[in-house]
Amino acid sequence: MNHVTSATEDIDKVVTVVVSRRVKPGSEAEFEKLSTAMSMAATQFPGHLGSNMFRPATADDPEYRIVFKFRSQEDLEHWQNSPERLAHLESFEKLLVAPAKTEVLSGMVTWFTLPTQNPVQPPAKYKMTVVSWLALYPTVSIIFLVFGGLLEPLPLLLRTMMITGVLMPLMSYVLMPRFTRWFAFWLYPKQEQSRS
Repeated sequence: MNHVTSATEDIDKVVTVVVSRRVKPGSEAEFEKLSTAMSMAATQFPGHLGSNMFRPATADDPEYRIVFKFRSQEDLEHWQNSPERLAHLESFEKLLVAPAKTEVLSGMVTWFTLPTQNPVQPPAKYKMTVVSWLALYPTVSIIFLVFGGLLEPLPLLLRTMMITGVLMPLMSYVLMPRFTRWFAFWLYPKQEQSRS
């Protein structure tokens, strides 16, 4: 049972940060180059789990959004307080129309982050529960269908550890990003998006 708790705790510690920046017209190419360099620098820091840059979606929403994840709040703070990050920030502050906006999310809410939401507002808990179940149920069913015979002879704790060890990364990095996009119309109704 300790292995199951440990996997859940690891997910609960993950921190997702969404940084929104409005760039001066004509400075987009330079901003993207400098922002990419900053993201590359972050990969050298302990606990960095990846990042993505999303260009402005529409003329009504002209912000760049950089979404990145760290394994824990401590890892995030180490990066945020680093001289490397501060040097990169100085290099493109002059390209911005206004100061950057930052939203930090942690725990399972990070499964439900859409780059077009700013600030990022998590959906209602019952919606997150339903969409998580829709991703989880068929995945667990397939794992048992394909590997059930191989797993059955194993002790319960070892079997549970192996299944959750595969399932949690799969949910975090493969299934939930897709399910969040597929169900965005329900998780983030347009009337809610317009208020954010």
